[in-house]
Amino acid sequence: MQATRIIAIRHGETAWNVDTRLQGHLDIALNHNGIWQAGQVARALADEPIDAVYASDLLRAWQTANAIAHATDAPLLPSQGLRERGFGKFEGKTYAEIEAQWPEESVMWRKRVPDWAPPGGESLLTLRERIARTVNNLAQQHIGGQIVLVAHGGVMDILYRLATGQELHAPRSWQLGNAAINRLLWTPEGMTLVGWADTRHLEGAVLDEGSA
Repeated sequence: MQATRIIAIRHGETAWNVDTRLQGHLDIALNHNGIWQAGQVARALADEPIDAVYASDLLRAWQTANAIAHATDAPLLPSQGLRERGFGKFEGKTYAEIEAQWPEESVMWRKRVPDWAPPGGESLLTLRERIARTVNNLAQQHIGGQIVLVAHGGVMDILYRLATGQELHAPRSWQLGNAAINRLLWTPEGMTLVGWADTRHLEGAVLDEGSA
């Protein structure tokens, strides 16, 4: 069977995760806890055979991926296709600020309306198409091997939905913890879930599970 094993990692924590402030395509660095989380996940993967580490080019993901690449001696490569969902005018705002300033649009966001997009941002349909295309392109280059994808909460959510057949509008019942280890199997027919939200390497650290 033609297959590629995928380890998908959400970046470590940022100050904006703690503040429930949407980052989107804004370039925010890891906070102190996020740097620690990146080191922990890197140590957890140090003995795994990794062909390549692909990362969103946004700093919070790149910092996390750099730690993993260093620990595994795998090449580190940027991929804009792994960026977080573009949230347009919502970026830089807290959840509460979005609800207060744009109540009607906030409801569309909260209800996960698939074809709705924040002004200047991406719809969930557009995001899913981007992530599916990116993962297919990367996985096809490593048939029989294993790769790491380091990205964002919104990307992890889409990967889970692609692997389990969950609809875009379905309420989320799975975790998207910072620096959690998620495992998938890719084949030309699609993805399947192998394991999700493994946080044993974080030794009980409190993780933010909101969208990045």
